[in-house]
Amino acid sequence: MFACSQPAENNKPTTEKPAVAAEKPASIVSGTDYHSLSNPDEVRVTHLELDLSADFDKHQLIGSVTLDFDRIKDGADTLVVDTRDLDIKQVTAEGKPVEFKLAAEDENLGSALSISLPDAASSVTIEYSTSEDASGVQWLTPAQTQGKEHPFLFTQAQAIHARSFIPLQDSPQVRVTYSAHIKTPEDLLAVMSASNDPDTARDGDYSFDMPQPIPSYLIALAIGHLEFKAMGERTGVYAEPEILDAAAAEFEDTESMLELTEKTYGPYSWDRYDLLILPPSFPFGGMENPRLSFITPTVIAGDKSLVSLIAHELAHSWSGNTVTNATWRDLWLNEGFTTYLTYRIMEMLYGTDRFNMEAVLGYQSLEADIAALPENDQILAIDLRGRGADDVFSDIPYEKGALFLRELEQKVGRENFDAFLMSYFKKFSFQSITTDTFLTYLDETLLKQYPEKLSKERINAWVFEPGLPEGAPKPESDAFDKVDASRTAWLNGKEAAADIDTSAWTTHEWLYFLNNMPSSLSDEQLAELDSAFGLTESHNNEIAHSWLMIAVQNEYKPAYNRLHDYLVSIGRNKLVRPLYRELVKTPEGKAFAKQAFEEAKPGYHPMTVRANEGFFED
Repeated sequence: MFACSQPAENNKPTTEKPAVAAEKPASIVSGTDYHSLSNPDEVRVTHLELDLSADFDKHQLIGSVTLDFDRIKDGADTLVVDTRDLDIKQVTAEGKPVEFKLAAEDENLGSALSISLPDAASSVTIEYSTSEDASGVQWLTPAQTQGKEHPFLFTQAQAIHARSFIPLQDSPQVRVTYSAHIKTPEDLLAVMSASNDPDTARDGDYSFDMPQPIPSYLIALAIGHLEFKAMGERTGVYAEPEILDAAAAEFEDTESMLELTEKTYGPYSWDRYDLLILPPSFPFGGMENPRLSFITPTVIAGDKSLVSLIAHELAHSWSGNTVTNATWRDLWLNEGFTTYLTYRIMEMLYGTDRFNMEAVLGYQSLEADIAALPENDQILAIDLRGRGADDVFSDIPYEKGALFLRELEQKVGRENFDAFLMSYFKKFSFQSITTDTFLTYLDETLLKQYPEKLSKERINAWVFEPGLPEGAPKPESDAFDKVDASRTAWLNGKEAAADIDTSAWTTHEWLYFLNNMPSSLSDEQLAELDSAFGLTESHNNEIAHSWLMIAVQNEYKPAYNRLHDYLVSIGRNKLVRPLYRELVKTPEGKAFAKQAFEEAKPGYHPMTVRANEGFFED
């Protein structure tokens, strides 16, 4: 998801707000994962051993997984795991078949697989294959890749899509180590969120190990015509050869980001930090898979202007991957902390001016979401019962969560808050925790240390009430004051667009300039902007997105060829969904959008398809 600091990728349609303010639902049981059908309180999986082959003709992963488990409850004789659209062929324990039952499918959760456990068993092996429509797997044809010669596969497990390619306890509170044996066509390389050897032989037979316990949503696999280039002692990038050099140049500061973050928040716990650049259909900006973040190519702008996304995925190595939300209600513990860290990393590396600009853009994005979302969805500790887990993604857990932490920082002082965060990451290292666990820890630390500066009532308002509390921090940027002046002078006819001095503008200034235009502009004004700045042909995907939104709102037809190409070539939901949502407001726009969607659909990730197909239902 994803202003420049990885705001949420699943933007939602505008919904009318209910009149009554939301309250914390008393019936929610903290720590209960309402999005898993598994039984970790009785039998808990501790390790996975995958043995899979990738069949690019059938679009299936075929093989087995062995689940090691502990019996948490005396006498427990059944292991329940999550699945979605899996073909379960056989289950064995101690080399012998055992009984299993696959329950009817739940629309949001998939199907529970119940396995009868022999008394002495400590592991089971499940032989299975995935569906070619698995929600967490995308198979790309050669034509959908950069090189146009080889197919590509990648998985996306967050939030609850791991169950579509592995039968497992698909809950973030269940942490597992894993090993894997992956077979691929001989000319392709497999990489995973595990130990990757950049010098491994490309022979179609690959082995991986993840020694640290991780939640299921961080298990990730990609297979493609990939090469590797080092960026530092512990950092490098995997990509198709056609974009490898550009990616390595764009993200060459990753090693510096890693070192700066370690100095402030404690040691990096994952050995290496590498990047994988995916094809443009990847539905998110990035995914923080440990040791190997998956990254969209849409942030390769040529000027490092969008690398806050890399800082965000790196920051997850502390907040999210090491300390993890226990349920999807608690996502803000991952994303709010990580967005806060992202801003801090960017400030340390690129200075206060850039920090301020990115914070303002993030705040404006948050304001837009608060205006659009129903009040129940504006709460950090959101109630997701009866809904898909992906509904949690908006700017609320990201930007509102980060703003809450910024207020704590301002109240107690940056040095004191940094010390708090370092101790927090250390105390809960490799654990999955709830909002209530965090608030208890806050009571025992900062609230006890600074009772005159912090209020439990105020903290509860941040976490359990909609919107922003009165007096919440509001970022400001001097650089944007100058942009405001230029925009106002142009709108008032006092300065021609071509006379605005944009020579020193960064992407952030361009986004602020465009995002704060009035909703209605004339064709003459739009043509003047386009002629002066070449906006329709911009190669920066974020700037192009902002300009195309203006074009759609004003039906500026000279930009529609580019709009069509943009929608068809990019699958990042944060960039395409708002454009579809705006287009379908008029019959002509809806017809245009539907044609583009149908053309793009074969190349979109299943998540992007599901997020947008509702716009075209009669």
